Amino acid sequence: MIAQLPPMGWNSWDCFGAAVTEEQVLSNASFIASRLKEFGWEYVVVDIEWFQPTASSHEYEPFSDLVMDGYGRLLPAENRFPSASGGAGFAPLAAAIHGMGLKFGIHIMRGLPRMAAHRHLPVEGSAFTCADAANPNDICAWNPDMYGLKCDRPAAADYYDSIFRLYASWGVDFVKCDDIAREYPRCEREIELISEARDKCGRDIVLSLSPGPAPLEHAEHLKRYANMWRITDDFWDDWRLLLNMFERAEKWCVHAGPGHWPDADMLPVGALRQDYSKQDKTRFTREEQRTMMTLWCMMSSPLMIGADLPSSDEYTLWLLSRREVLEIGRCSWCAHPLYRSDKECAWIAPKKNGSGCYLAIFNLSDEDRNVSCGVSARELWSGDTTGSVVLPPHDAAVWYIEKGGPSFG
Repeated sequence: MIAQLPPMGWNSWDCFGAAVTEEQVLSNASFIASRLKEFGWEYVVVDIEWFQPTASSHEYEPFSDLVMDGYGRLLPAENRFPSASGGAGFAPLAAAIHGMGLKFGIHIMRGLPRMAAHRHLPVEGSAFTCADAANPNDICAWNPDMYGLKCDRPAAADYYDSIFRLYASWGVDFVKCDDIAREYPRCEREIELISEARDKCGRDIVLSLSPGPAPLEHAEHLKRYANMWRITDDFWDDWRLLLNMFERAEKWCVHAGPGHWPDADMLPVGALRQDYSKQDKTRFTREEQRTMMTLWCMMSSPLMIGADLPSSDEYTLWLLSRREVLEIGRCSWCAHPLYRSDKECAWIAPKKNGSGCYLAIFNLSDEDRNVSCGVSARELWSGDTTGSVVLPPHDAAVWYIEKGGPSFG
């Protein structure tokens, strides 16, 4: 089964936007391999516009020339990814990352490049052209690179089959498809075509859908055709966004399970926004970062680091290497909230082997709060064993309580 556990890794968007380079990807991959792999971090994902030679920030350049092959399939810009020269695509970079014991992923936009449709390029392995597949009336509201597809036509399926054959030949392990998760119902069939193309490509590839919020009423469709899907728009280091995530997590937690994981989005920790000179560190307090990590792990969200890891401080590394906390989302199931008020929230997550459960208590208020798990148990962030702690504002505590402790409903 693909994504039997919630995926863990790194994505280039938060710190490098559309402008990430091969050197930066390899630097972060090397850091993961040497410092974080042992804790479960394994995916290295190149985010948006790797095919755009002049990308220089988080902003998109409308109607710029994109790099593609003769079949309308996007290729890495060689000035940013030198190993792609000679038509090699991402195969050399994927091989380098696989050589570190890690897995390689890419971001794609749904549809096909409008340039490919305008040039009437053939679809590889098909009798159709890209113009046959393209729907010029279906354009992403925030990035005009692509046309959506006419999904009732065979040309659309042929095009998606062709790009996933290419990705499989490169050695891609993860595909994040954008401009799709919140676009129900108009993209429902397109999601199916993408998933079917992935299934036929001959390689196990995690399929992630963005951005959110995905509609809750389509949860069963998402679970059938994707491995993870965003339940929120882009998540950044703002307490209001984190506070809002408790309601989203409460609604989506029942849909988390092997092969399908509601995605609370990336972890904006450490060194972020590398092209912003005045603010390149997370705005979250240390307490808020613990709350975020605890909630993501309790709800079994995928975990994708947004930081430039070689620039990490010691606290960021400590946060990302708490083995006992990271294991919560991988060894528990049926996690759900027990209660939530304006000041406090509690979640429980039974361990899969039946040996006990995890109990997390979150201080949502702006004041210190005394909280307790009701028994003598080890708190996984602090190591405290009394079962009671004082939580600063916006902080979290999480205990592992062995079987035989109190019942939490």
